[in-house]
Amino acid sequence: MWFKHLHLYRLHDAPELETTRLEEALAEQAFRPLGGSEPRRLGWCAPAGRAGSQLVHELQGQRLLTALRQERILPAAVVREEVEERAEAIEHAEGRKLRRQEKLTLKEQVYEELLPRAFVRSQKVDLWWDTRRGLIAVNTSSRKRAEELLDLLRETLGSLKVTPLASQTLPMRAMTAWLGDAATRPADLVLGDQVELKAKGDDGVLRARQVDLDSDEIQQLLEGGRQASKLALGLEGKLSFVLHDDLAVKSLRFDDALIDEASQADDGDDALVRLETDFLLMTQALADSIERLLDWLGGEAQAGQDAPTA
Repeated sequence: MWFKHLHLYRLHDAPELETTRLEEALAEQAFRPLGGSEPRRLGWCAPAGRAGSQLVHELQGQRLLTALRQERILPAAVVREEVEERAEAIEHAEGRKLRRQEKLTLKEQVYEELLPRAFVRSQKVDLWWDTRRGLIAVNTSSRKRAEELLDLLRETLGSLKVTPLASQTLPMRAMTAWLGDAATRPADLVLGDQVELKAKGDDGVLRARQVDLDSDEIQQLLEGGRQASKLALGLEGKLSFVLHDDLAVKSLRFDDALIDEASQADDGDDALVRLETDFLLMTQALADSIERLLDWLGGEAQAGQDAPTA
């Protein structure tokens, strides 16, 4: 249940939906298994899996939704090999070279024939909707997958106006400052041991793990003009994470005390109670941490405001 990554969005003019109405809307876009020739499909499923049938869990204004994505995996190399074999057979039989358009048509034919026999990969993606703060967070490492899920929610609700959460100070600028000067770090910010440094020119990206980020080597790289595009940070007593330059929060690790609190809660061996207990504790920690993160970054940039500069 515990989220590993966050892509954060601000809701604008959020629709006011009771849980019952939202459940009905989600049911209309519930997941259905892939048809024989479909390459992919996305739909809503129960967050609790086999333990429950609810499509939305809401506790104290915090909503949990889950989408199931299925995709047929057909490697390009397999298609290419089959196309080459068929093209060679046709050219040998007809004594001529196939034209480019003929090969493209053959490729489409092979793809359609092989697709129903391809392996199917399934992936669940969780969405947290904070109705009190007007925030949505998608638990995925991919911005593309997050946007895909928002498109499904938009289709489900009829409309959904969201924008990526933005801060007054660019994350790259703030991370570079925190890394270069300990005096600029907020009092409750804990520096981790992982960083990604980008050069302004064509010198590429430097990644370092399990290193002392206050070392002379890191400082020399910063003095050479490199900027922090990813930085491992922590909020004492709550969680640690890697902040990215687009304000994505990844590699989340919750504090042991929080995990212990969740594990000690009496759930009566009920999977639904366990899910909701973990979800509520997690969202409380995440909501507080997001507010602190925005404070570290000078507050939230308002809609219509000019984008901050580096």
